[in-house]
Amino acid sequence: MIPHEYIEELTRRTDIVDLVGSYVQLKRKGRLYGGLCPFHSEKTPSFYVYPDTQSFYCFGCGAGGDAITFAKKINSISYGEAVKLLAGRAGMPEPQEDDKTGRMRSRILSMNKEAARFFHACLNSTVEEARQARAYWRRRGLDDKTIVRFGLGYAPNDGQALYQFLRDKGYNQQELDASGLFKRSQSGRIYCLFWKRVMTPIFDLRGNIIAFGGRVLDDSKPKYVNSPETLVYHKSETVFALQIAKKSASRRFVLCEGYMDVISMQQAGIDTAVCACGTALTPEQVRLISEYAEEVILSYDSDEAGQKATLRSLELFRNSPVRVGVLQIPGAKDPDEYIKKYGAERFQALLDGVGNALDFRLKRLRDQYDLKQDAQRLEYVREAVDMLAERSNPTEQEVYAGRLAEETNISKTAIMTQLASAVKKAGNKRRRDQNRARLHSGEMNQISVPYSAGGSQALGVASAEQRLLAALLREPSYIPQVRAQLSPDKFLLPQQKELYQAMLDCQQQGVEVSLSTLHGFVQSEEALNELSRLAAQYSDVNCTPEDIGFYLDRIARGTPMANKAAQMSNEDLERYLQSMREKKQGSAPAED
Repeated sequence: MIPHEYIEELTRRTDIVDLVGSYVQLKRKGRLYGGLCPFHSEKTPSFYVYPDTQSFYCFGCGAGGDAITFAKKINSISYGEAVKLLAGRAGMPEPQEDDKTGRMRSRILSMNKEAARFFHACLNSTVEEARQARAYWRRRGLDDKTIVRFGLGYAPNDGQALYQFLRDKGYNQQELDASGLFKRSQSGRIYCLFWKRVMTPIFDLRGNIIAFGGRVLDDSKPKYVNSPETLVYHKSETVFALQIAKKSASRRFVLCEGYMDVISMQQAGIDTAVCACGTALTPEQVRLISEYAEEVILSYDSDEAGQKATLRSLELFRNSPVRVGVLQIPGAKDPDEYIKKYGAERFQALLDGVGNALDFRLKRLRDQYDLKQDAQRLEYVREAVDMLAERSNPTEQEVYAGRLAEETNISKTAIMTQLASAVKKAGNKRRRDQNRARLHSGEMNQISVPYSAGGSQALGVASAEQRLLAALLREPSYIPQVRAQLSPDKFLLPQQKELYQAMLDCQQQGVEVSLSTLHGFVQSEEALNELSRLAAQYSDVNCTPEDIGFYLDRIARGTPMANKAAQMSNEDLERYLQSMREKKQGSAPAED
């Protein structure tokens, strides 16, 4: 772990307003600063920076934390890398990672680099199996330059070769076990996870090799083997070839299904081709891509599985700021096959003429119906109108209503009338969903965690506990007073109990209490995000000695009675919480 003293000094030298302001256009709002959230798409600002607690919080997506957390999220890097980035920005020397985890992470990265060199050397050796591996890459249309550029290699048909190679390089058994490169047989024998496979290294954004993908030379099973999760590899947060694509002058990215599609496109000159690591695209990968791309073209296989993957990806990109198109690949099952058949120029022409997401969705919908039958034609129009009502703007609705009229031989006027009704219905549904989300957000939702039902007493105690934590973060000098009167086991909510205990431990060890220093005293980042939420929600709450005393008294009087609130029905609780919410001025802070 990085020493607390280092984090304290880094926190003192880092102004979160300046840091966030270098990424987000901030506007002063009294004591606070607000702007559009960089972590999700929004038109109305719900993102705020709090100089008092050196924290940030978004009331839209729930992202929050300190300066280190912001640097970590905005750059998609690890906690340690974020600390190093801010240290360089503050003119501090890099921290000396004296903890076992930091050293192990460094050793795994070094080991992966050595393994990649080993696989590449095996590919270029003179043995017969290496010749077969080279022939495989040639059959896939790859030239020597591409093989070298991507560090492609071959894992030999010897489960011990890499193990012995790395042992000779000085790596110990604990490091080898943590690398994800090896497995143990039932008898305890260690062997390489990858053997008799062509190998593709996976890089992070900084160019470190963090994992590998291996494929058999024939169609035997399992066809693919990929590295497991390790200290350095988290597949749900990794995008293959993004370290290359992010350097491109083009902001139009092409999202493919697999490594080979990406490599084939890159060789054809499309340097923004990427793919998700793992079996399916994740929200984390979408956010990562959205930080570098202005437009994303989905280029999945033309089979049914690929088309379903396209629909899933469209949903994930729905709230992203990037424009999304869908590539249809005629005469080939995937981009790799199309490029081999027709060449790079024709594939580039396909990209230039790509259709948008609505075109793809409507075509998929139309293919489900026989438009010669009246009942199916009417059902198609109904579903298409509902889709347009939810996913298009007025201009698009005008255009697509005309297309629907031509396809179905139903007048455009009738379709536009039906569309107007659907738009109104969709708007009402959105408002109901928003109200429901508000009802179940913040402290009111928190109270349902420990109780299947609850009421005003439990809500009052939880509110006092939350306000107390927010006050202690702003004024840690009150912690000794609170410690003498309140033990952690009195807290109703486990996560807030953990936060309070962390504050006590932090101060007891002589460490300055802040979001940054508390990182070393809590088990999860979610707990710190919760504290960021409380700091934001109660940023304008007073924290005088009298207020602290009031919170403590409220907790002491209310806790014994809180369990009785479980006798309330869910319906009564719902009505109560709704009335409480309506009395509030809103979660987001108002301008002074």
